[in-house]
Amino acid sequence: MAVHAHPDDEVLSTGGVLAKAAAEGIRTVLVTCTNGEQGDGPGGIKPGAPDHDEAAVRELRLKELAESVQLLGISDVELLGYHDSGMVGWEANDRSVAFANVPLDDAADRLAGLMEKYRPDVVVTYDENGNYGHPDHIQAHRITVAAIEKSGIPAKFYHTAIPRGAAVELFDYLRSTGVDLGGFEPPADFGTPDELITTVVDVSPYVVRKRKALEAHASQGENIFMLRMPEEGQQRMFGQEAFVRQFSNVPTPESEDDLFAGLR
Repeated sequence: MAVHAHPDDEVLSTGGVLAKAAAEGIRTVLVTCTNGEQGDGPGGIKPGAPDHDEAAVRELRLKELAESVQLLGISDVELLGYHDSGMVGWEANDRSVAFANVPLDDAADRLAGLMEKYRPDVVVTYDENGNYGHPDHIQAHRITVAAIEKSGIPAKFYHTAIPRGAAVELFDYLRSTGVDLGGFEPPADFGTPDELITTVVDVSPYVVRKRKALEAHASQGENIFMLRMPEEGQQRMFGQEAFVRQFSNVPTPESEDDLFAGLR
């Protein structure tokens, strides 16, 4: 079970492990917490613009999510349906309906119910900072931790991660090739320190599938600089997925290349 904040989040950090597990006959469950209303609208209309229609954005992004899910082979999708909180500092942060402002126990109870329904051996979500500070990612982390505590079901729990060393190498490579990063300049402490990474999964056989799934989220394409990278860059970025194991109730090696180590 992968718990994500918005439509499209499922692809970059977990698209490979979801596709790999599905190909191996393992039931895969994606929980998407919000409908992504604070994304770009049809025609590239930005949040906050007078013509930005949140209902239209929601409809479009959920349609794109359905296509991405099919491409990755995910067997089950659960939509919590909360309202996108937007990036830090946006007006949407202050709305009572925003996912980041939903009472923690209410959302955690819903997620715990899904854990009871599907009984996942492995659960994956973001770290306590949501990987980069997005309010909805942080809330997804919080409700996942609470749901695990309430249900006691998962045997293993992981945070998604971007290894810091690999990130430095990748961005150096992208700059050398002149890739437009869309104004993004990673801070010096971007990513997870390499020594904290417990699990690196080779998902290179699923790079094409991940790229197609990301392309399915076409309405957000202007914000996805990864799609503008050359083939070598995409192989580097999409070919491995890294995690930090939070706990395992089964015997697990200190360093692993499979989220299901100890369960097979």
